[in-house]
Amino acid sequence: MIRDQTNSSGSALILVLNCGSSSIKFALFDTAANPLPRRPAWNGKIEGIGGARPDFGETGVAPFAIELNPQTPYRDALDMILQRVQARLGDGRLVAVAHRVVHGGSKYSTPVRIDAHVLEDLRAYIPLAPLHQPFALDAIDILLRERPDLPQIACFDTAFHHTIPQIEQMLPLPYEAWERGLRRYGFHGLSYEYLSIALPERHGDHARGRVIVAHLGSGASLCAMRDLRSQATTMGFSALDGLMMGTRTGSLDPGAVIYLMEIERLSLEEVGRILYHESGLKGVSGISPDPRDLLAREADTPRARLALDLYVRRIVREIGALTAVLGGLDMLVFTAGIGEHSVELRRRICAQLGWLGVRLDEEANAAQANTLSAPGGTVQVAMESTNEEWVAARHALDLLG
Repeated sequence: MIRDQTNSSGSALILVLNCGSSSIKFALFDTAANPLPRRPAWNGKIEGIGGARPDFGETGVAPFAIELNPQTPYRDALDMILQRVQARLGDGRLVAVAHRVVHGGSKYSTPVRIDAHVLEDLRAYIPLAPLHQPFALDAIDILLRERPDLPQIACFDTAFHHTIPQIEQMLPLPYEAWERGLRRYGFHGLSYEYLSIALPERHGDHARGRVIVAHLGSGASLCAMRDLRSQATTMGFSALDGLMMGTRTGSLDPGAVIYLMEIERLSLEEVGRILYHESGLKGVSGISPDPRDLLAREADTPRARLALDLYVRRIVREIGALTAVLGGLDMLVFTAGIGEHSVELRRRICAQLGWLGVRLDEEANAAQANTLSAPGGTVQVAMESTNEEWVAARHALDLLG
């Protein structure tokens, strides 16, 4: 049973929702303190939405099974979260809901308060981020209808990359495609925005140099920064581009897609399912999208080892490409679920970057330290936990004035 930890301060609180296809992460921030605390007053997630065994978990409490209506599982999950939020408000009041919205297109480069017109704009970007965009918009739509008085703020994963130069945004298609909005947008922007704040706090001016941040989770990308601003990134027009991921391909010869459709006669829907849901670590290994499962099996399962080797190779290749764009590298930073927790994958990636001056301190790496560099290296290696929810809550607070 979930513990009731009501808020009795009478303060204003902001709820942050991060909605995916089968999960909703949530965090409640108390705005009474200034500056806004980076640790939420309460947070957790519902996972397995739409599956046979969904569960509810929060910090400090082991996840437990829940029942959701199989006809409306996502709606039920959102209702459960809102009920638990209400139970925790006490004398406090909910003043806004901030949403991580993956795609803002070329129109939305800063957080925005959502109304029916903005919501309709954002629906146009669903094909570019089908694993996240429709679910965030469903949550927004429900709240607009049920709580029209409650301000909702969209915080865009694409926004941080609006600083990259046009040459990095361009796709080598006919120029008319650029004019229609076909360009490289980049994603994971809330994560990179947090790192642009946290890195100089910990590492000083060194973090303002030539930095590559590796956001490695079920989705994965790299961002090249200079002076804490995005200069280039591996994800592009959609969240399929760049690195190999848990179930997504990453960069792929478009000729392979044409082949699947023209020669193997797969439908557009079938190809989309392959590219988004059946490829990456899961597709190559035939086992799992989770590196932990593959690391446990690689000694006796060649395809598990092959999947991991390809995953690491694609990361190393893209780090080399972004280093060329930056004209060198001063700092390499790992973040997100895999980047923060996989000692072994950090080791394998760094082992292939010795030519760049990367030297990993094995003891620091095993201890999950924030600084991972060994003496003699010319590139500082670091690990930093990301905090997308706090970034979204801060943006909402700013917009509320």
